[in-house]
Amino acid sequence: MDLQLTGRTAIVLASTKGLGKATAFSLAKEGANVVISGRDEAALEAVAAEFKQEIGREPLTVMTDVTKAGDIERLVQATAEKFGTVDILITNAGGPPAGTFEQMTDEHWQQAFELNLLSVIRSIRAVLPYMRDQQFGRIVNFASSSFKQPIDNLILSNTFRTGIVGLAKTLASELGPDGILINTVGPGRIGTDRLAYLDAVRADKSGQTVEEVRRQMEAAIPVGRYGEPDEFARVITFLASPANSYVTGQSILVDGGMVKAI
Repeated sequence: MDLQLTGRTAIVLASTKGLGKATAFSLAKEGANVVISGRDEAALEAVAAEFKQEIGREPLTVMTDVTKAGDIERLVQATAEKFGTVDILITNAGGPPAGTFEQMTDEHWQQAFELNLLSVIRSIRAVLPYMRDQQFGRIVNFASSSFKQPIDNLILSNTFRTGIVGLAKTLASELGPDGILINTVGPGRIGTDRLAYLDAVRADKSGQTVEEVRRQMEAAIPVGRYGEPDEFARVITFLASPANSYVTGQSILVDGGMVKAI
């Protein structure tokens, strides 16, 4: 299938590692102009070097803290100056800390709101003028499998990831007439640093080893293993492409069948 991504410009937030990095590489391999972002300049430079070696060209790199409105505006402006427009936005951010309701202070709630929901709102707002002007756009939001089935000990993520779904479902109606499609994708247990952190938290709480936690979790996944970032990225790449011409407002899981909710 031709995804028709050659020459399209994609911003991938939080793309120096994990699912963001895998998605940036996947889009670039399909011919898109990719803009990677993150808070760590050294990490951005390292990823840019990997791009050049593996793909033969460098991405645009922009240091960005997604909790800062000015950083997001600067990222979008730099993209437009370099490539003329923004065709694709992939929203992403690190996960909030694990914990129960009673462990979370107002500060925790505010930080998680700014990191995991307000960053999505601000990013979409920043790219809309370009997408509306050209009557084309694709927005894909990273979330979590918790938007289908809440995850124990992740009250912050459960709350704000679900908020992303409500936002995207509403925007699908508002943006569809302008040729802009928006979807939300929730990873299940994909092998990233975030998952390693969550497994360590679970192990500490349950008195198990991390290896025991992993075996237990894999046994609950129909395909019998954790997913790979590239497997997640391929789904994102289709949804972000012009080849996706009729899927919008949807919440899709990439979880190996783990979540049993309908």
